[in-house]
Amino acid sequence: MIAPLSQVLLLLAGSVLLVTLARRLALPTTLAYLALGLMLGPHALGVVSDSNTTRLLAELGVAFLLFTLGLEFSLPRMLAMRGEVFGLGALQVGTTGALCAFIAHALGVEWLPAIVLGGAVSMSSTAILLHQLTERAELNRTHGRLAFSMLLFQDLAFVPFLALAAALAEGADHFNLGESLFAMVGGVLSIGAVLAAGRWLLRPLFHEIAHSRLRELFTLTVLLVALASAWVSHVAGLSFALGAFLSGMMLAETEYRHQIEAVIRPFRDILLGLFFISVGMLLDLKLLVHELPLVSLLLVTMVPLKAAIAAVVARPFTNSRFKALRTGIVISIGGEFGVALCTILLEAGLVPERLGQPLLIAIVLSMMLSPVILNNNKRVARLLLREHAPGLTAVQREDAATGGIARREHVILCGFGRVGQNVARVLESQGFEYIALDLDPARIRAARQAGDPVMYGDSADEELLAKAGLSAASAVVISFSDPATSVGILRSVRRLRPEVPVLVRTADDARLKELQDAGATDVVPETFEASLMLVSHVLMLLHVPVPRVLRTLGEIRSSRYAVLRNIVRRDDAHPLEELSGPREALRSVVVPPGAWAVGRTLGEVRERGVEATFTGVRRLGILGREPAPETVLHEGDIVVIYGQPEELERAESVLLAG
Repeated sequence: MIAPLSQVLLLLAGSVLLVTLARRLALPTTLAYLALGLMLGPHALGVVSDSNTTRLLAELGVAFLLFTLGLEFSLPRMLAMRGEVFGLGALQVGTTGALCAFIAHALGVEWLPAIVLGGAVSMSSTAILLHQLTERAELNRTHGRLAFSMLLFQDLAFVPFLALAAALAEGADHFNLGESLFAMVGGVLSIGAVLAAGRWLLRPLFHEIAHSRLRELFTLTVLLVALASAWVSHVAGLSFALGAFLSGMMLAETEYRHQIEAVIRPFRDILLGLFFISVGMLLDLKLLVHELPLVSLLLVTMVPLKAAIAAVVARPFTNSRFKALRTGIVISIGGEFGVALCTILLEAGLVPERLGQPLLIAIVLSMMLSPVILNNNKRVARLLLREHAPGLTAVQREDAATGGIARREHVILCGFGRVGQNVARVLESQGFEYIALDLDPARIRAARQAGDPVMYGDSADEELLAKAGLSAASAVVISFSDPATSVGILRSVRRLRPEVPVLVRTADDARLKELQDAGATDVVPETFEASLMLVSHVLMLLHVPVPRVLRTLGEIRSSRYAVLRNIVRRDDAHPLEELSGPREALRSVVVPPGAWAVGRTLGEVRERGVEATFTGVRRLGILGREPAPETVLHEGDIVVIYGQPEELERAESVLLAG
């Protein structure tokens, strides 16, 4: 076995190569990591070991994924989903587990090991499913929501299955109900502890940390909270991921949500890649070739069987056979919990190797095939139901509308944060069209649901700029505060279209020359411009004539703010970092079937203590801005709300209440 540092370098080099190749071929990056683990793992070249440290880091990657997912949820939303989590989740795990246990017993496995085996088959990979659904922007769709409900229950159901497997492996001939109940009570208490800490401790903690203005301290605090909540959950016998998800959900209503997500994302992406690599390491190619007929039979039986059961039990929770079948297809793959349960049974000799080993390989193989299964879930569902695709889906209509703008005169906004959105609203009010580019999936999803022409991607990507209609653009506005990011975008814009005007936002003019050399038509230092606004108001209060005020401001700008640079700095001054930005936010809430709000007016919703502003209601792809209080809400309406985190939480709880 090669040295640990050499293993790390091989993993990094292989990841860079295969992920780049996957992107070029328009394939999911998950496939690249799985292929890398397969090639370098102990069952192929054997240059990377599947150690306890590797598995721990991979589990932490899953925990960070669930932590960031929790940042997109809220407590009212989770309470609204409780029926789906405990109702639908229990039906899926119970039905799949019971049927598979019966089949295993018919093949010669004792009843108790057969029950564990059934539980193993009923599990699906939380990390793979959530990663793929998020990448495809399907997590908030009906089938994504139902699949997520099943995954949450599977995390809870894993505890009794693991307790039974451990008891059988130790030689117990019966299930210890007392120990299992004790483990479940511990799990419930740990969930309560994480929720309580999140409700009453995390916001004050982050308030103090943010006011310290130290980015490294903020990063350390985020890592501490995510890992501590995961540890509490793990000690109670639950998964790392569940505790991390709950703490993220508690932080979702704070003003620091976006900054927390930005801090945790690099750790999440790297460790999550390691998780997918570790899954690829599990596949034994020699055993696969030797047992190919049996593995293939188990695979083509297990995946359709899980899909069919999940689709049937999901049908009462949706008004569409198509959505129920898509849910079943999504949840049909195997999971890491299933691999763990099968491994315990095999090591204890409780399952015959001729059945257990091929089943283990089939579960891992289904996880490796997950990108193919998930990317084609809609196509397969329509094929099985013999339904024709509608003329245009909502996403296709949005893409078509954005493509129409790209062919006309418009402004390209690079960055759709608070500044970018403010510019967009003013342009819109003056009758100018725009297309915005951003890399924040949650922001993109909310903006598209609100009817804004926004595209996901890196603003420095020349292909994306071409799709956004740079050739027809009247101007480009770069609203990112990081000068290095702006320089990269400027160079891409200038390579494609040297003459287009480009306006760049920056904190000050410290890197003014670099931005101008990169091609900026004009640079707006926001600190200096804010000072000029105050100066203009002061001069007018002092009865200085308006022409003289305008002339003074023009002279200051033409001298590149020279007079504003003569300021006295404190020796202990710290750089101001964007850790605690404005608390107001925009959010889109889908009115679910059976909610109290269905058939009610916005005025009636407001009477329940809702103080957030209703900025729009979207129905059947048509957005109505500034809706009247008499507007009646229908099932499936997307209500766009704006306000403080507490106001948004209250509005969401009323709109989602049953």
